[in-house]
Amino acid sequence: MSLKEVKSLDELKKLRRRVINANIAHEESFNKLEHVAIWITEHVGTMGFFMIILAWTIVWLSWNILAPKSLQFDPFPAFVLWLFISNMIQIFLMPLIMIGQNLQGRHSEVRAESDFEVNVKAEREIEAILTHLENQNELILRIVKQLDADKPQ
Repeated sequence: MSLKEVKSLDELKKLRRRVINANIAHEESFNKLEHVAIWITEHVGTMGFFMIILAWTIVWLSWNILAPKSLQFDPFPAFVLWLFISNMIQIFLMPLIMIGQNLQGRHSEVRAESDFEVNVKAEREIEAILTHLENQNELILRIVKQLDADKPQ
């Protein structure tokens, strides 16, 4: 391997593309509705949201079972209004959650692409370093041979 095959530091720098922060680039690509979908996806999928829904259900059902008949607004055993409201929540949240998951999937793809670019750059630089080390090793061996040849016996 000759010294001319070795890429110089300047050549390596010219091959570099600016590394982008995948998180920032992805975040900046959202429009307002996508920001809302991500916010809903992040908050609906929490224990806090589950606890709110659980508490609302317990209060609703308990009130309509235990309250005096004149104060019950969704009588036992049907709970028609509760079922209707619960189904409407599900109908509205399901597409929003799916949209949010799709956006988060796109984010994963952007991060994976960024990781791949960084790995390719690192591989290129490691190959250049190894090439330089091999050349230095050859030069050192030549120098050692030359010194041994010049040494009186």
